[in-house]
Amino acid sequence: MTRALISVSDKAGIVPFAQALVAKDIEIISTGGTKKALEEAGIPTISVEEVTGFPEMMDGRVKTLHPLIHGGLLGRRDLPEHILAMEKHNIIPIDFVVVNLYPFKETISKKDVTLEEAIENIDIGGPSMLRSAAKNYASVTVLTDPTDYSSVISELEETGATTLKTRQALAAKVFRHTASYDALIAQYLTNSVGEEEPEKLTLTYDLKQKLRYGENGHQVANFYQETLIVPFSIANAHQLHGKELSYNNIKDADAAIRIIREFDGPAVVAVKHMNPCGVGIAETIEEAFDRCYAADPISIFGGIVVANRQLDSVTAEKLNKMFLEIVLAPSYSKEALAILSKKKNIRIMTLDFSAAKVGGKEVVSVLGGLLEQTQDISTEDIPANWEVMTDRKPTEEEMNAMDFAWKIVKHVKSNAIVLANSKQTVGIGAGQMNRVGSVKIAIDQAEASNAIEGAVLASDAFFPMNDSVEFAAQHGIKAIIQPGGSIKDKDSIEMANKYGMTMLKTSVRHFRH
Repeated sequence: MTRALISVSDKAGIVPFAQALVAKDIEIISTGGTKKALEEAGIPTISVEEVTGFPEMMDGRVKTLHPLIHGGLLGRRDLPEHILAMEKHNIIPIDFVVVNLYPFKETISKKDVTLEEAIENIDIGGPSMLRSAAKNYASVTVLTDPTDYSSVISELEETGATTLKTRQALAAKVFRHTASYDALIAQYLTNSVGEEEPEKLTLTYDLKQKLRYGENGHQVANFYQETLIVPFSIANAHQLHGKELSYNNIKDADAAIRIIREFDGPAVVAVKHMNPCGVGIAETIEEAFDRCYAADPISIFGGIVVANRQLDSVTAEKLNKMFLEIVLAPSYSKEALAILSKKKNIRIMTLDFSAAKVGGKEVVSVLGGLLEQTQDISTEDIPANWEVMTDRKPTEEEMNAMDFAWKIVKHVKSNAIVLANSKQTVGIGAGQMNRVGSVKIAIDQAEASNAIEGAVLASDAFFPMNDSVEFAAQHGIKAIIQPGGSIKDKDSIEMANKYGMTMLKTSVRHFRH
C-alpha cells in the first residue's frame, strides 16, 4: 500500500491535498493537530503510534524517530537487500512526506521570548523526516511548501505519479529549507551566548524580489532579505506607488537611509550612485529639502530623496517638479501622496524610523567569500571627545558646522571630503584615488554655487600631505575636522596655523569602500 506521512504546522491547503492523495488510494499517516484537522474534514488517517507500536512521549519530543518510519523513508526500492530488510522487519514504504516545521522563526520574533520557549520550538523529528525523504527522492516525493501542492496534484492526476525531475527539485527545496532553519537556530544560539567570532558564519536570507536586471542590463540579480526582519532597512520599507525597485535603486536607497539616521531633527538627504549629493537640516521638512536641493540642484536629477518626517503637500509639489527615482519618508499627508502619485513611475515608499539608531553587523561579498563587520555607528565619536590641534580654537558656528559635516563624510565613498555649513552640504568630493583630488572637487562645487563662505571641511581620513590643507586655506576654508594619526600630522598642523585655520582631531577614521 502506498503511504503518505503528513505533519504540518502550516495547515494552509493541506485538506484538499490530502483528499487528492486519498483519491489515489494513498494511506495517510499523521500526528497531533494535523491528524485532528484531517479527520475533522472526513479524511481517514492512522497515527504514528499505530505504525511504530511505540507511544509518543516527552511532550512530543519523541514520536517519529523510529526505524518503522525512517526505514520506510530511506529504504531504496531498487536494492533487493533493502526490500528484504523492509519485509523482514515489517517496514512499509512511505512514498510521500508532507512536513513543515515548528515555527522557530515566529517564536524568536516575539517580544520578550525566553530561551526556553525558543528551545522548545526547535523541530527535531520534522527535519529528520524531511532529510530522509529528500535523500531518497528517487522514490519519495517530499513537500514542505504549500505552494507546491497544486503542481504535485496535477502530476498525480495526469500520470498517476510524480516525475523524477519533480522529486529532485522538491528534494533540493527541502535541503534549502532545513539548511535555512538550522542556520537561524545557529544564529540565535550563537547570539544568546555572546559569541562574536564564530568559526562558521551561518546566514540565511529569503527571496524578496526577482529583479529585472542587476547593476547593468546584462547582469542577473535578485533581492534577498534577512529571514528575521531588520526594522530600519530598505528590505522592510513599503512601496505605495510606482514601478518595481531596481538593483541600483535598492543600493542607493540603502545609502540614503544610512545617512538620514544620523539626524534627530528634520532632515532631507538626496543620494546619487550611493553618495550623498545634498543634505539639509532645518526646523521644517520643507526648509530641509530646500537646503538639500540647493546643495546640488544638478546631481539630484534622477536621484533618491529621503526625509525623516512626514512629507507635506508643499514639499511634494517641489519634489514633483523634478525627475526622481524614489521618495521615501515615514509617512505622507493625503495631499502629498496624491501630488507625488501623478507620476506613474516614481517609487513612493514608507519606512518606520523608530529603530533608525539600531546598529548591527553587515556583510559584503567578494569573489570567493564574504566580509563581515559591525556597522559604522560609533557612540564615542562625539564632539566632546574631539581635540583641537591648532592654535586657533573653533567658533560655536564652526563647531556646529563640523559636527554636521562629520556626520555626512562617513557615508561618502573614500577618499571623502565634505564641505558644509551648519545646515547643509555645499560641496562633496567622493571616491578619488588621492585626497587632494577630492578636496578640489568639493571646493569647485562650493565655489560654483557661491557657497564656500563660512564652510568647513571634513575629511574621512587623515591628510598624508599638507597640500589639501593649503589648497583649502587658499580657497577660504577656515575650519577642518579630520581623524589625525598621520606621521605628517605636524606638517598639516603647521600649515593650518600658517593660515590661521582651526583643525579638530577626532581620532576616528570613517573609510567607506
